[in-house]
Amino acid sequence: MAAQGPVVVASLLIFCLAGSCYGKVHFSSLKRTLDVTASPKQEQVLEAGLDKITVTWALNKTLPAGTDSAYKTIKLKLCYAPISQKDRAWRKTEDELKRDKTCQHKIVAKPYDASNKTVQRFEWLVERDVPKATYFVRAYAFDSNDEEVAYGQTTDAKKSTNLFEINAVSGRHASLDICSICFSAFSVVSLFVFFYIEKRKGKASSSK
Repeated sequence: MAAQGPVVVASLLIFCLAGSCYGKVHFSSLKRTLDVTASPKQEQVLEAGLDKITVTWALNKTLPAGTDSAYKTIKLKLCYAPISQKDRAWRKTEDELKRDKTCQHKIVAKPYDASNKTVQRFEWLVERDVPKATYFVRAYAFDSNDEEVAYGQTTDAKKSTNLFEINAVSGRHASLDICSICFSAFSVVSLFVFFYIEKRKGKASSSK
């Protein structure tokens, strides 16, 4: 029985190590197999809540047949460029994808059909809660276990080309500004009317 102690401990250690490693996908382990484009031009500025982005994706035609046999889903994401990650730990790039904060904004998830070789397309209205920053678009291919197995992006490996900017919603809406102006004008007019009536009342009282 005593001899079984070290065996049990070793088995538990192996089990824990296996459990901690399972499910950890690293970006560096993924192959860039998808050709991805986005409609904004280099340094173009878009307005959140107003402008749209058209994204296209397809398997790179130079790859051998069957490369995408495990692909089940394509997820498009809006990702921060390095210039908008500097001194911002909450946007930090990590090789382990579950910890990576580069691509925080989901654009869309679409089923992947390996038999369809045509270029896929999706038009996305930039959501109002997207913060002001410089971005690019990345597509991840997921397998049946919902784990990343490949990717593609609109920029180069250094994330320095085909970058665009998004201006955030200011927090004030034009209609609110108009209402505020109208209310202020109404208040001023009401004040003048009040003083005018009070003055008339004072004159009427003194004439009696």
